[in-house]
Amino acid sequence: MLEKHSESEVHVDKIEQGPASSIAFGLERLGLIAVRAPIVSCVILVALIVAAVFGIERIKIDDSLSQLFRSNTQEFRQYEEVTKKFPAEEFDVLVVVEGKTLLARNNLEKLRDFVTDLQLVEGTRGLVSLFSARQAPAPGKLPAALFPAELPEGAAYDQFIETVKNNEIIRGKLLSEDGTLALIVLSLDPQVVASSKLGKVVGDIRALMKDDLGDTGLNVQLSGVPVMQLEIRNAVERDGLTYNILGILAGCIIAIIFFRKISFMVVAAFPPMIAILIALGALGWANFNLNMFLNVMTPLIMVISFSDSMQLTFAARDRLIAGQDKFTAFKNAVLVVGPACVLTHGTAGISFIALQFSNSDLIRKFGEAGLAATIIALITVLSLVPVFGVLFVRNEKIFAVKFQSADAGVQALRNFCYWIAVRMVGRPGLFSLIALLFVASLGVIYANLQPRYRLADQVPDKRQAVAASNRLDAKLTGANPVNVLIQFPKGESLYSPETLQTIADVHATVEKAAGVGNVWSLETLRRWLAEKAGSADVATLKEYVGVIPEHLVRRFIDAEQDAVVVAGRVPDKDSSQLLPIVDKLDSELDAVRKKHPGYEIAVTGLAAIAARNSAGMIEKLNRGLTVEFALVAIFIGLAFRSWVVMFACILPGIFPVVMSGTVLWAMGEGLQFASVVALTVSFGLGLSATIHFLNRLRLESKPGVGSALAVERATVLVGPALILTTVVLACGLVVTVFSDLPSLRLFGWLSAFSMVAALVADLFILRPTAMWLINLHAKLQGPDKPAI
Repeated sequence: MLEKHSESEVHVDKIEQGPASSIAFGLERLGLIAVRAPIVSCVILVALIVAAVFGIERIKIDDSLSQLFRSNTQEFRQYEEVTKKFPAEEFDVLVVVEGKTLLARNNLEKLRDFVTDLQLVEGTRGLVSLFSARQAPAPGKLPAALFPAELPEGAAYDQFIETVKNNEIIRGKLLSEDGTLALIVLSLDPQVVASSKLGKVVGDIRALMKDDLGDTGLNVQLSGVPVMQLEIRNAVERDGLTYNILGILAGCIIAIIFFRKISFMVVAAFPPMIAILIALGALGWANFNLNMFLNVMTPLIMVISFSDSMQLTFAARDRLIAGQDKFTAFKNAVLVVGPACVLTHGTAGISFIALQFSNSDLIRKFGEAGLAATIIALITVLSLVPVFGVLFVRNEKIFAVKFQSADAGVQALRNFCYWIAVRMVGRPGLFSLIALLFVASLGVIYANLQPRYRLADQVPDKRQAVAASNRLDAKLTGANPVNVLIQFPKGESLYSPETLQTIADVHATVEKAAGVGNVWSLETLRRWLAEKAGSADVATLKEYVGVIPEHLVRRFIDAEQDAVVVAGRVPDKDSSQLLPIVDKLDSELDAVRKKHPGYEIAVTGLAAIAARNSAGMIEKLNRGLTVEFALVAIFIGLAFRSWVVMFACILPGIFPVVMSGTVLWAMGEGLQFASVVALTVSFGLGLSATIHFLNRLRLESKPGVGSALAVERATVLVGPALILTTVVLACGLVVTVFSDLPSLRLFGWLSAFSMVAALVADLFILRPTAMWLINLHAKLQGPDKPAI
């Protein structure tokens, strides 16, 4: 019968003795320090919470679009150098105006008024639009504006519009070929973009859009790096609040439903909440910046700490029901369950350490933050669960009498766990073989996943920036810049014949490159002067460069005039599609390099870096995950001093990863940064259930107790807490589906799915595998030598 396996029916004092050696080398006893002086511990806790609040206020948001690729490589350093010398792209707001009546006379007048008003917005340095175009210059005079002060009417207006649509400067660059989309490039002050003033500036632009163009029927949207950064910044702040509230509510509600006492809800749910607060405060004091990965630190800390908090609370609750006083119950819970808690945090720590092998500073920082949070969560939970238990649990004798006969929720879970355990230990060899074949087949599918990366996945997709970029992709060849940097050799000036010819050759090569469009450089002005003014001499070129606004010149010529940029744009495609475009362009530039030796010519820009590096970085992370499988298995085996445990945890550890990968494959997705990081972390966290079961099995495996009975007992005692924690953790992670950031949504639901898959593996793979290995050990070593 199942009832004989409940904790209240067994001899608890014998169970506490267990094996003499601790799988955590005695580190679990850290949890007993605070409970010796609970009031003093609470005073110290209050001080830590106050310090954590001030630490959280120090946390800043890293909204840079290049944060994933930030590294100490030569390529990234070159990209940073280009953005410093030619800072336009980092500070450009792209205003996309679209509509079939865009070039109607009334709308064009209002659009010109809108452009004029934009130049008056505080924090702007200037702008470029179709109204920036000029007519052919008269000899000895500066060219007049293409758009006259008073627009013509009737047939003259129609003829004028044809002239506008055919203008070489704006056609296909600032105005689409069909005349239905216009691009306005508004350059902001760099100090504004880096400050909190950015929100106000973008808000002022949106207000002008509504006031000036609201009645035109035109669709107006904003994009560009500053807008994307602002949307990322807002999403990160909003998501952080959402995760905290929903994750905490999920933990509290489920805890109180099953424990049916507020005191036990406080004991189980409050330590993880406090762990979140202290960990985030510590990250603030350590000057960590909040970003799209660190934003999931809240649910991750909840995942790390809530699992062990529930295990400790369940164990103490069972001991209270068995008649122990609250101090003894929580002390024994720490001694029995604590070693597994230390080990689960150890495996999570290994997962975060594995991220240190990434080339991305962002991912390495995430690994560092996760490791620090793991250590803080372990100490917090081990210390606070017994302290809160001693302080808040009242009338334990009355509680014991009441719940010995009425514990329907937990008993139902135990019945379910017992039903599974009996069937899994019935034919362990068969079930182990089925599990091996199933995991191997999923592994084959997982191995075929391809790396994926798109810039749009890092930006909120429910806002304007991504939609506007998509329109630029469709109408103006793209919104993402790909730049070719040309650095001059010593002795060559900007206007020397060799330099001008080099710029012309690079410009022509970029123009002809498949997939690249909207090409601008000094050569654009030189060609226009040659065609319209009939003059290609250097003096005229210098004159026109001198009268162009400074912010426009700096887009293509650096301040020292020893380097220029030829700027093109590409659509926001997957990196696997962009890489051939970038590589082909780079190879075609070899002819220019050979023709002009001494000139350094390099393809750069965020799109180029992403295309070149994303696949390799994702593949390296994925290989690191494979290495992590072996490291974690060895770590757990050494902690238990058992080869049976080492091999028993491999299949249930791998299953959540390959199962999640199969779901990605079925959805037509590949491996993105968010997904491979989620799988790396989820592997370490998912082993929590495995470790707690093996720890309980170790305690139940005593002389005279058959292996089948030990597995059944361990399942019944540990299973309910594992199921409850998985539900809570999955709820805490799946709240990220409310995020506007696609990468965060992917991270959240994939991590939640992995947690559920880990529970399935624990119930249906670990038990028969452990049983079969224990039987194998008995045949090899004899029945008297313990396998675990």
